[in-house]
Amino acid sequence: MILPPNLRPQQHRCATKPAPLSPAMDSKTRSLMPPSSRRHRSLALAVLFALLTPIIHAQKTATTQFSGQAAYTLTKQLLDVAPKRFNGSPGHAKAEEFLKQHFAPEAAKGNFVADTFTATTPAGLQTMTNYIVKYPGKKDGIIVLVSHYETNYPLRDINFYGANDGAATSALLIEIGTILRAHPPEGYCIWLVFDDGEEAVKTWSNSDSLYGTRHLAAKWSQDGTLTKIKALLVADMIADKDLNIDYVENSTPWLLDLLKVAAKNTGHSASIFKYREAEEDDHLPFAARGVPVLDLIDAHYGPTTDAMPDGYHHTDKDTLDKISAHSLQISGDIFLEMIRLINQRP
Repeated sequence: MILPPNLRPQQHRCATKPAPLSPAMDSKTRSLMPPSSRRHRSLALAVLFALLTPIIHAQKTATTQFSGQAAYTLTKQLLDVAPKRFNGSPGHAKAEEFLKQHFAPEAAKGNFVADTFTATTPAGLQTMTNYIVKYPGKKDGIIVLVSHYETNYPLRDINFYGANDGAATSALLIEIGTILRAHPPEGYCIWLVFDDGEEAVKTWSNSDSLYGTRHLAAKWSQDGTLTKIKALLVADMIADKDLNIDYVENSTPWLLDLLKVAAKNTGHSASIFKYREAEEDDHLPFAARGVPVLDLIDAHYGPTTDAMPDGYHHTDKDTLDKISAHSLQISGDIFLEMIRLINQRP
């Protein structure tokens, strides 16, 4: 956590030198003070320190703590303005505007980048846009956090809103951005990526999926950005009420180890690694190019039935009432702790 400015030691230009000890209290006479007086003085200082420490700690952490409730509210706001966000839809354009409005302060500094490209899809050429928000740090290197923001194109004709699948994790990244805006990174740079075209346009395949991250991985490979990435973390479907983040086998092993530590440190060990499996997700284009990656996903979303073999995933049941501020709090806590732990690595 970062100490707020009002609690940091200040060296003022016009600070005066400490007043000299009075003759009655020079170092020699102090040594002659009765032991009981020195003990009383030490005890008083110890009590004062004990009283101030929790106050300082509370002030230090209050403004840097992730708010699951704020992320939940942002999810609701995004769903209110853009419930259906499939490529080319009015809702997709409104979701883009939602991101632009929220990150206007970053845009004013040149730290909000629109990465627009044309993708060849089974439905023809489609224009897609990734948005990258950059928070400069004090160390060379970048930690990238990723969430897709669009909804499934094949489900455009039903009321598929993707509350957990795209909306909530976008809100999670926005809330992390709010923290970073107030408290810029002390370690590596942090980049937030809101990627487009994660979903298939017709049927999931290597060529019909992950359009945004495939494009971005190739682009960053060409311009040298990939070599600067210390870790890339994907947030996907980690706001459902019955949250348990999977052990994703095709993530980087040391990041999986770090996830276990992060969960323990934040008191959320019970919310990870119930299931172990590989996932096809936005981490793969970067993993294929040698970037350390971690996919944070709960692929087990809602009860499975004959009618819904994948639970609420990719159905009209993926709505706001299926997610919770509590689960977003868990995910947000883990993401911030992962950033701290990555920064501690040699």
